[in-house]
Amino acid sequence: MAQTHTARLMDGTRLAARIIETSSAAAEDIRRRTGTAPCLATVLVGEDPASVTYVQMKRARCAKAGIQSRHVALPASVGTADLVHAITELSQDPGVHGILLQHPVGPHIDERAAFEAIAPDKDVDGVTMRSFAATAFGLPGFVSCTPAGIMRLLDEYGVELAGKHAVVVGRSAILGKPAGMLLLGRNATVTYCHSRTADLPSIVRQADVLLAAVGRPRFIGGRDIKPGAVVIDAGYNPGNVGDVDFETAKDRASLITPVPGGVGPMTIAVLLAQTVQAAAHQLNVT
Repeated sequence: MAQTHTARLMDGTRLAARIIETSSAAAEDIRRRTGTAPCLATVLVGEDPASVTYVQMKRARCAKAGIQSRHVALPASVGTADLVHAITELSQDPGVHGILLQHPVGPHIDERAAFEAIAPDKDVDGVTMRSFAATAFGLPGFVSCTPAGIMRLLDEYGVELAGKHAVVVGRSAILGKPAGMLLLGRNATVTYCHSRTADLPSIVRQADVLLAAVGRPRFIGGRDIKPGAVVIDAGYNPGNVGDVDFETAKDRASLITPVPGGVGPMTIAVLLAQTVQAAAHQLNVT
C-alpha cells in the first residue's frame, strides 16, 4: 500500500504568540524607563463590518501586550483632505508612536495620499512609499506587516531561500510587491504573477516557494503545486478559505500555512512588534 504524504503545517499562531510575548516585555520596559507606554493609533473610515472587526481585534491585542491604543473613527463620507488632516495630526502628536489606517477607505478617497500623510517613523504598518523603498533597497525601516510576518515564518521553519524559485501570485502594494522584494533580498529568484499572467499554472508548477496573495478562494489547485514546495497562503476569503486549495495542496507541499492560523496571526504580531520598536526609537530607549 502506497504511503500518503501530508505537508507539515506552519503554525503562525504559535510563533505570533512568542513575538507578542517578547513585544509585551519590551513595551513594559519602555513604560518603566520612560513613564510612557507605546501607543498605536488606528484610523477607520466608515463602518465596514470586516474592518470594524479587524480594528477591534488589533486594539484588543494591543491591550494584552501593554500597548495603548487610540482610535479615530471617521464617517464613510469623509473626504481625502479631512482624512489627511486627521492622520497628519496623529503624525505630529508625540503621544502617538505608530499609526494604522485600516484598508480599504472607500473609492472616493485618494488612499495613497492618506498613507503618505503617515510620518515614516510612525509607519508601523509599512504602507508608505518610503517604507516600500527601504524594503526594496534593504535599508532600515518598517516593513509591510504581512510580508514581514511571512519572512519570519519561513525563518522559523528553516526554509532556505537562496537560489530558490519563489513565485508570488498577487501584486498589491502592501503584500505581493513588498513580499517579492524581501524574497529577492534573500537571494531567491522571484517571479511575480497576477490576473493577466498567461498560463499561470505552468509558472506555479516551477515554484520552490509559492506565495498566494490574490484574494480569490481556492484560486490555486493542488495539482499545480510542485512536489516538496513550500506554500504560503496569504489569502483570507469568506468561510475561512485561502487562495490555495488546502486539501489537495497539502498532499504535494512539504510545508504549508493553514487558513486560518498561518499568515494572519503573524500580521498582527509584526504590527505590535513594530509599534514597540517605533516607541523605543522615538523615546530614545536603547
